Amino acid sequence: MGKTWEQLEELQPTGLRMLKNSLKKQRVAHAYLFEGLRGTGKKEVGLLLTKALFCEGLIEGYKPCEACHNCRRINSGNHPDVHLVEPDGASIKVDQIRNLQAEFAKKGVESLRKVYLIAHADKMSNSASNSLLKFLEEPNAQTVALLLTEQPQRILPTILSRCQILTFQPLSPNVMVKQLMEKGVTSQNACILAQLTNNLEEALELNVDEWFAQAQKIVVKLYEVLKKSPLEAMVTLQGDWFQHFKEKEQIHRGLDLLLLIFKDLLYIQLDKEEQIVFKEESERLKQFALNTSGRRLADQMSAILEAKRKLDANMNPQLMMEQLVLKIQEGSTFV
Repeated sequence: MGKTWEQLEELQPTGLRMLKNSLKKQRVAHAYLFEGLRGTGKKEVGLLLTKALFCEGLIEGYKPCEACHNCRRINSGNHPDVHLVEPDGASIKVDQIRNLQAEFAKKGVESLRKVYLIAHADKMSNSASNSLLKFLEEPNAQTVALLLTEQPQRILPTILSRCQILTFQPLSPNVMVKQLMEKGVTSQNACILAQLTNNLEEALELNVDEWFAQAQKIVVKLYEVLKKSPLEAMVTLQGDWFQHFKEKEQIHRGLDLLLLIFKDLLYIQLDKEEQIVFKEESERLKQFALNTSGRRLADQMSAILEAKRKLDANMNPQLMMEQLVLKIQEGSTFV
């Protein structure tokens, strides 16, 4: 069984409210486009709406009961009048849309209603898009199309204009922390992961990733030697950082973690200790926060963001990190 209406309403309140009103007034559109980042619940909401359309024991006029024959079959993925189309390889081919059209030309197996979900709708080939467009231009009153995408700009404007568009908002860090902790992630890791990604699956993968666990230790170590001498910082870069953070994506991840440490120092100075994410380091961070100013922290955070921009502009990563370390240490008093 997927998430309940209440659980999904907590994640996407605006979209769920709109669907609830449409169901209660029996004014469901014939085509919807759900757009938003990966991990924001598009497919789960699509299946929830599908169950609501077929449910034999609808609660309060919009909530699927989850217990009837139709709800159970949709949950197990074998309802004859519900079709899921996903990319075959890199794209959705025209034959997949034509098969769908042929299927929908027949009467519903058990009712007049039919629903189809197209996952990664932006991956339709041109001919598949044109074929779907014809399909959307002559909607059957009982047919509902649900298109899911992370990249609406890649979908034909003529298709977009025929869909009611629901934008799925990124999950708030608080919701993310709660979900991660429910899945057994420690409080510190949940707080860090919720700042780094908006995707629950990716966060759970990172949580058990040995590389990521090591990355956190190296970043904390780098921060600590930044408080000492430029020479020690350069030694740590050569000995630890460059060995561990090799690909561009990994270096970005390392810089994001470093930025979180400086944010924590700022939160401590602002008396917002409940917001710090490196909870296990909090005592040491409090000591560090006493020895710096908010102005310096703001400059150092700007330097990290600038380093990320240089990395995207393909600057040599080694040179970029050496410059960053010197920039962060500017104005420090070395022991």
